[in-house]
Amino acid sequence: MLQRYDERNADIRYWVNGELLHRSRPGLSPFDSVVQGGDAVWEGLRLYRGAIFGLHEHLARLRRSATALGFTSIPGDDEIIAAVTETLRANEMHDGVHVRLTLTRGVKVTSGMDPRLNQAGPTLIVLAEFKAPVYDTTGLRLATSSVRRPGPDVLDPKIHHANLLNSILAKIEATAAGADDALMLDQRGFVAETNATHLFAVVNGALITPSTAACPEGITRETVLRLADEHGIPATVRDISLTEMYTADEVFCTGTMGEIAAVTVIDGRDIGDGKVGPLTSRVARLYQDHATANGVRLLS
Repeated sequence: MLQRYDERNADIRYWVNGELLHRSRPGLSPFDSVVQGGDAVWEGLRLYRGAIFGLHEHLARLRRSATALGFTSIPGDDEIIAAVTETLRANEMHDGVHVRLTLTRGVKVTSGMDPRLNQAGPTLIVLAEFKAPVYDTTGLRLATSSVRRPGPDVLDPKIHHANLLNSILAKIEATAAGADDALMLDQRGFVAETNATHLFAVVNGALITPSTAACPEGITRETVLRLADEHGIPATVRDISLTEMYTADEVFCTGTMGEIAAVTVIDGRDIGDGKVGPLTSRVARLYQDHATANGVRLLS
């Protein structure tokens, strides 16, 4: 699975600290912390008919992450929302859009890791693209990676940081194995998530999903758990072994960029009958309806 380039994005403009730039123009200093050390936090947002689902939840997670990293200043929600809105309007975007929101520690006075070298305040980047959900709805193939997800004793996953080398290394392995994405384990050998999304399994009509001990607290994941409760679908958060994933009736992954996507093969083993399962399809419909109806409206 490789994301496809959308020709509508040929002339998009992105936002950097109040300036809208054509995608071909560089807008980041080589002294910016994200360039020098991946020192940044980020969120993915999806625009549905002029509204962004989970906007305030995403901004709260961005703020928690920046606070945990000791950013000395963080833009207010109103300032960030204004930047997102202006970027969407500049690109005449209204639906079917993914927004990557990045907040870096900012520009350093000289190269180095010491945050005291950051004296100019943070850098806010808003990149909006026309982008449909990126996963094949007929089913994904996963391959278990040798790269493990770290726990909070190494790099706390509750910090939604922009240093994604752990995920990239796992993705490289999955691609080499002919899979769409990587299934990643935690340091104990239990399932954590994929290189980009959270995982759910269906066993005897109930949902199970790993805890967030070694993966971020996903907005889509939390929405699925809430919808399951509202619609009478049993759901449990617990440690899950790889064998349980192999023998599950259904497996699906969740995330803002891909929404709800079925997993039909893991490590060469068909999951269930190797097709998109009925509970996966139901959850996908529930999520799509909920996200479309409950966004924060930015555009009329």
